[in-house]
Order: sequence, then C-alpha cells, then structure tokens
Amino acid sequence: MNAPVYLKPWLNDWSRGARIALTLILISSITQFVSFALSQNYVVAYFGAQPEDITFSLQICYAGIVTFLPLQARFLRYFEMKGYLICIITFGMFLSVACMYTTDIHLFFIIRFLQGVVICSVSASVLTLIPAFLKMEIRQVVGPSIFYGTLLSSGALIGIVASQVSLNSDFKNIYNYMVFFQIISLIIVLFGFKAKSGIRPYPLYQIDWQGATFFACAASGFAFTMVYGSKYYWFTDTRIVFSCTLTICGALLFLYRCATVKRPIIDLAVFKYTNFWIGLVLLAMYYGMKESINLIFGYTGSTLQWGTGQIVSLALVNVGGLISFMIVSTLILLRKKNATQGFVFAGFCMLLIYHVWMYFIFTPDLSFEDLLLPLFFQGAASAILFVPIMIFILKSVPPSTGITGLAVAAYTRFASLLNAGAGFYNLQLYYNQLFRESLLGHLTIADNEAGEHLQSLKELFVSKGYAPDQALTLANISLAKTLGVQSQLLTNRATFLFIAVLICIILGIAVLTALYQARFRNAQVTNQ
Repeated sequence: MNAPVYLKPWLNDWSRGARIALTLILISSITQFVSFALSQNYVVAYFGAQPEDITFSLQICYAGIVTFLPLQARFLRYFEMKGYLICIITFGMFLSVACMYTTDIHLFFIIRFLQGVVICSVSASVLTLIPAFLKMEIRQVVGPSIFYGTLLSSGALIGIVASQVSLNSDFKNIYNYMVFFQIISLIIVLFGFKAKSGIRPYPLYQIDWQGATFFACAASGFAFTMVYGSKYYWFTDTRIVFSCTLTICGALLFLYRCATVKRPIIDLAVFKYTNFWIGLVLLAMYYGMKESINLIFGYTGSTLQWGTGQIVSLALVNVGGLISFMIVSTLILLRKKNATQGFVFAGFCMLLIYHVWMYFIFTPDLSFEDLLLPLFFQGAASAILFVPIMIFILKSVPPSTGITGLAVAAYTRFASLLNAGAGFYNLQLYYNQLFRESLLGHLTIADNEAGEHLQSLKELFVSKGYAPDQALTLANISLAKTLGVQSQLLTNRATFLFIAVLICIILGIAVLTALYQARFRNAQVTNQ
C-alpha cells in the first residue's frame, strides 16, 4: 500500500517550501506555550496574581502537552490531517481570544491546560510530516533536533515580540499576534493540504481515557505541589496535602491502568531496558542543571534592574549558542552515530566549566558584556547534551513500544523542570537566610567598618539637603538594600558552586564506571 500524501502536489514537490510551511505551523503552536515566559511581570500585574500563579500557568500548559502526547498517534491514524488541523488550530484561536478577555486566574489555568492539548496536537501532526521531507538516514537525528531546538529557543525569540508589545501597548495585544500566527497556519493548511490523504483509518476504540484522566490529575497535582509547596510551607497547608495525595493516587491509578488494559497509554515494557533508565537519568540531570540560567535572568532583572529588552537580548545570545552547536552536533552524529557517549561526557564537562565560570564572575556590577560568553557557552553545552541524550533514549527501546519512549522522556522533562524550580527556590531560601544572618552579625556597634559606612551614607544624604533624622532613615534603607544585594549575590554564587560540585561527582562516577568496565573487558580477553 502506498504511503499517504498529506500535502497538495504544488507544496509536496517543493521540498524547501514544505519544510518552511511546516516549521511556521510548528512555531505558531509553540508561541502559545512561551508567549509570556520572559514578560511575566506584566501578566502578574494584569491578573493581580502572584509570581507562583504565572509559573503554574506555564507548567499546567505543559501538563496538557504530556497528557495528550501518547494519544496523538491514535488520532493521527484515524482523522484526515487537513480536517484535524483546521479544527485544532481554530480551537486554539478561540482559546487565545479567551485568554485575552479572561480576568479570573483559575479560569486562565483551565484555558492554559487546553492550550497544552492544542500545542501537542499541532506539534505532533507537524512532526509526523517533517520526516517525509528529510533523508531516511537523518530522520531520527534531525526530527528531535527540530522540535526541541524550536522549543528551547522559542522562549527568547517570542520574548522579543512579547516585550515590545508589553512596553508599547496593552499586554493583552500579544494574543492578537498569536491569533495572527494561527491564521497564517490555518491558511497554509487550507491551501497546502489535501482533503484526502489516502490514509487507512484505524478505528478509535479502546482508548484509555480513564488512564489519561488519572495522568492529568497526577500531573496537575504534582505541578501545584512543586510550585506552591514552599509558598504554603509544604505539608502544614491542607492544599499541599490534597495536591500531593492527588498526585500519588493519580500516578498509581495511571500505572495500574497501563499494566492491566489491552491498549495502554504507555508501554511499561520500556522500563525493562537499562539504557532507557540511564538515558532518563541523564535527561533529568541535564534539565535540572540547565535551569540555573534562570538565576542569571532573575538576578539581572530584580537585583540589577535590567530592562526586559536587555534580558531578552541576553537570552538571544544563549539561543545563538544553542542553535549553532545543535547544528554542529547533529552533523557530527550523522557521520559518527556511536559518538553519543563522547557528546554526553563533553556536554557535562562544559556545564561544569559554565557553573565554575559563573561562580567566579558574579559581582554586584555585572554588565551585559560580562555575560555574553558564559551564556553562549551554556547554550552550546545544552545543544551538545540534548540531542545525543534523546537519541540514546529513543534507540534504547524497540520500535514495537511505539511513542512510549518519547512520551516518558516528556514526562521526565516535566518532572525534572518542576523539581529544579522547587530545588533552586529552596536553595535560594536556605543560602539567602544563611548569608543574611552572617552579614547581619557584622552590623553591630562594635564593627567600626559598618559604623563608618553607615555614617558616610548619613553624611551623603545630609549633604543633599535632608534633615539628620531623615538622612539616618535613608542611610539605614540604603544599607539594607546593599545587604540584600550582597546576600543574593553570595546565594547565587553558592548555588552555582553546589551544582559544579554535583557535576564533578557525576563525572567522577562516570569515569570510574568506564575504567571498571574497561578493566573487566580486558580481564575477560586475558582469560580467553
């Protein structure tokens, strides 16, 4: 039977045009996920919400993506691609308009989850089509590179538009741009896709909707627990107890369904393969360590008071390193398919250098130029690590397991990002308190240096025309602000050093394991 053809002849025979068109559709879906990732302050002000609410809205969207991802294969084997995409994109436009007029944060959470479903549906459809326009030998490498490269870099690229909209007009106008991108995608589908592709429909029966519901509850509960746990003092609050209970019960019921139903959402057989576990652990560590870059963006925005434009420009430097080295790593992997282990080791070594680098250069007067090379280097390390790890994961399970490998990798990314967010938040709390108390110990009458600094600040404000009492108050405020900056600076340095030590331990274990395996193989050869 001939393979189905989804595109009309004029576009299907134009390989470059087809790739551009499909990439535009992919970007239009991902914009819904990252549209306010670098402009969260405007969303906080618009909803009158807390920063944790905005973080949760990002994570609940990803929960929708990972919930619907394993089901996509069934839908794409039943529905015609053109009609399916028209319905999904139209629904996405409706959700964008709903976001524009929604002022209730809880309703916004529901919309964000549904947007995750739309993003997953459109992205999965496009990723089904893109390999057809690539050479057979490069599909497995280039496919993940395109999707995750777009996902990792789109935050900064879309952040440019979002920041300009936020600075020059009402923030809600960003949804007008999102609708515009979706209209372009809809036009491409209407004029570039065939109504009948020749696909043989596979009936939509025995879909485990119960399992999907259990997973959605578990993912949402886990996201709530990790985002709000520290804010509500963990299990002293009934909301965290409830969300944690929902997470555990949902996960257990989901695994039970996967083990008992005839056509489970994911094939649990993948967990029998050791390399699959190794790949997941590497992926989790990579995502956890990669998130330390948010410490830089947070420090430059809150402490150094950089504008959104500068922060976005800095993120673009990171994207430049990511894209350029992702191309390099992909080309090398196409020629040397057994170079995966070398890439992983080199990537973690680069992450180690990056964290040590940041530990030494972090100062209260960081300039844009100071961070150019480190952030480009971090992007390069991410590119060198991510593609090989994903290829390692996908190759470690047999094709008979279907999309399970990709789905579980997405689950791992979701969980590791949440764990990293909660972990960094608590590390920041611990170190900030530790350094603040240490610095306060020096602010005593017996400390001549602190007293002289306070007196000099008071004299400075008196010289500007303030009364002595006012000058003393302003001097204390200025000193407290300096104390906060210094404690945050030391906190960030300690966090980077902590991660660097962790990477050293991981690399040490890897080296010792490799030496042991080499010695064991040599012993076997000698005995033979």
